[in-house]
Amino acid sequence: MQTAARNKSEGAASGKIWNAAFISIFIANAMMNLGQQMVNTLIAKYADYLGAAATAVGLLAGLFSATALFFKLFSGPAMDSFSRKKLLMGAMALMAFCYIGFGISSSMPMLMFFRLLEGTARAFTATGCLAIASDTLPAEKFGSGIGIFSLAQGACQAIGPTIGLTIYRYIGYNNTFFLAAFCVALGVIATGLAKIEEKEHKQFKITLSGVAAIEAIIPAILLFLFVGTYFTVSSFIAIYGTDMGVVNIGLYFTVYACVMLVSRPIVGKLSDKFGVVKVMIPAAICFALSLFLISIATSLPMFLVAAAIAAFGYGTALPTLQALAMKCVPSARRGAASNMAYIGQDLGNLAGPVAAGFVVEALGYRLMWKFMMLPMAAVLVLLLVWNGKIRTIESDFQARGNS
Repeated sequence: MQTAARNKSEGAASGKIWNAAFISIFIANAMMNLGQQMVNTLIAKYADYLGAAATAVGLLAGLFSATALFFKLFSGPAMDSFSRKKLLMGAMALMAFCYIGFGISSSMPMLMFFRLLEGTARAFTATGCLAIASDTLPAEKFGSGIGIFSLAQGACQAIGPTIGLTIYRYIGYNNTFFLAAFCVALGVIATGLAKIEEKEHKQFKITLSGVAAIEAIIPAILLFLFVGTYFTVSSFIAIYGTDMGVVNIGLYFTVYACVMLVSRPIVGKLSDKFGVVKVMIPAAICFALSLFLISIATSLPMFLVAAAIAAFGYGTALPTLQALAMKCVPSARRGAASNMAYIGQDLGNLAGPVAAGFVVEALGYRLMWKFMMLPMAAVLVLLLVWNGKIRTIESDFQARGNS
């Protein structure tokens, strides 16, 4: 059996974050996420436009997570066995095809089919991007580097819905889906231009440790709670704002983006200096507060205040936890660790909107937003319980360096 071996990137060896490989994968990640986020908000609104019930809207919003979870049986081992670059390019191309499929869909069954197929692509895209980016970073700047890298994802999570919600008014749902496919296609090109050194690979084999690194279970659970809550916001806030008579609710995502772009690099440095737990506790509190403000909001300014506070909550928690997942294992197993992190996120994507949809039908939107504060309470409890284990993970990573 061949052993996995990869050269340290020039950036990791020299202590630089902004090296050529990092820049290429940063751009690819940005274009892919821009297309994803344009779709994520519009797919729920499009289903509502087609007459789907709230539970069906919630199911469609998170449906891709079902196939994403299944195909993670293959994506983790594949990322640690074959060319991460080629796998990522193929997965992005499949994602672009699915968005074209959304554009030609005229019924819920068609939408659900392409949403499920999209999950196949997502099983490889996020895992590949995070694993490749991690290999380019020096250990002493790891948290900062992941924080910077995640700006592409975070900014697109914020501006993508605004762009999608604005553009569809002029060119319609279908053409907006085509535009999202074009953005992802640009990501394929950027990935192809990345100069990533890869040497020998181990034989492909599906094992439990290859599919998901159990060492990264703590960040995966915390990601499940955060992502499930955030995906509820991105799936339902456009519908909720419209029902409330709020004009330009898409500005929620714009404000979120602006605040997050400032806060996220700072938080990455704070995480490197003070540790994960001291960053995550205020993040969970801020996110819970933003949900409470949404539940009592009656005007656009109140929604925008909630967006700013959410940027200090979810906006800073995501890269901090992703970096923690990468710290749990050596470089050769980052495909499995990335898989574990995204399994947590996929489960959150699936469970959050579905649970919220049931609460909406039973209790209404206002109580649903307050109900979604419960996962943040669980995060606070778990951080206190796992404080010692998280500190050990961080100290072990520093001891071995980014290898």
